[in-house]
Amino acid sequence: MIISQFMTQEHRDCDTEFAQAEQLAAEGKWEEAEKAFLHFADDALRHFKREEDELFPAFEAQTGSSEGPTQVMRYEHEQVRGLIGKLAEALESEDRDAYLSLCESMMILLQQHNMKEEQMLYAMCDRVLPPEIKTETLGKMKEVVL
Repeated sequence: MIISQFMTQEHRDCDTEFAQAEQLAAEGKWEEAEKAFLHFADDALRHFKREEDELFPAFEAQTGSSEGPTQVMRYEHEQVRGLIGKLAEALESEDRDAYLSLCESMMILLQQHNMKEEQMLYAMCDRVLPPEIKTETLGKMKEVVL
């Protein structure tokens, strides 16, 4: 499996989990929404950790640059982390309007972020990383836990 396939599938899984949490909150099923949201948050944060601890350093070592796409992705990860915190607060207070408004912001941010990673960064990783580094990096990413 190549890096882009593995990481893109994680994006799709997180998107599905996020949409489920949003739907449950819209229906006022707060306890279920919180569980679904926590599942999304854990998976998204694990995904970021895989990128930041394994994929980005491998890419940066191969290209000799820590500026550019990985720097932008790290910045966007921080934005998503901030929204995760705000969404958790809205869930905890069962503030439907705030939660759904934040969901809209999160969805826009995630769609733009994921598109950049999938169309640019992952494709670049698949191209520039030698096969043995790709295999090693993918193995290390699969072992990452929160």
